[in-house]
Amino acid sequence: MRLGFLFLFTIVAGRAWAQDPVDIGVIKESDIVVVQKLLYPKAGRTEFGLYAGVMPWDVYTLTPTVQVSLDLHRTEDFSLGAVVGVGYGFKSHAYRELETQHGVAPYAFRYLGSALAGVGWAPIYAKMNLNGARIMHFDVFANARAGITFEQSMIPEGGSPLSPTLSAAVGTRIFLGDFTTLRVELRDDLLLQRRRLTSSFGLNQNAMVLVGLTTLTGGKQ
Repeated sequence: MRLGFLFLFTIVAGRAWAQDPVDIGVIKESDIVVVQKLLYPKAGRTEFGLYAGVMPWDVYTLTPTVQVSLDLHRTEDFSLGAVVGVGYGFKSHAYRELETQHGVAPYAFRYLGSALAGVGWAPIYAKMNLNGARIMHFDVFANARAGITFEQSMIPEGGSPLSPTLSAAVGTRIFLGDFTTLRVELRDDLLLQRRRLTSSFGLNQNAMVLVGLTTLTGGKQ
């Protein structure tokens, strides 16, 4: 009796296993939901930053700068923010060479300060394995800002224009802990500048590399 029951069970089970799988069709990408809890969230937090930087691509000036930022993170990927900076443009080797060897002073302007405000977008949050020893969490962001920039002519009579400015930036925020990040940013400011000596308007570009530390309020305790 037991052998007969075992034989019957084997036949039925074999037929069940041999049936073709049910075709449910193609799964749409919108049907796939990935749930991930961020280790270092930003939504609802305020971020303060202090940076040192330089404008390395200006032919006639060498400009160190210090910048201070404030960002209000409305969501994980959207923020409102402002940045204020000061600096000083020193004469580059090319500028001094034109002055001393050719008696020509280029009509260049040194950066003295700026104040910008705008929005930030951080669409990427990721983590990376560092040599198998540590997991680094970071995001990638872009900023669009507008404001004013104060500069001074390298020629004494050239004026000190206050220029309307549009600014775009990209960068990364590397999380060092619950409240601290290392932030690296490449920023490009486009200025509409009034030039006193030529009685004209022109565009000037200030591209800078910034590295600094930021502090996030709130969050984990």
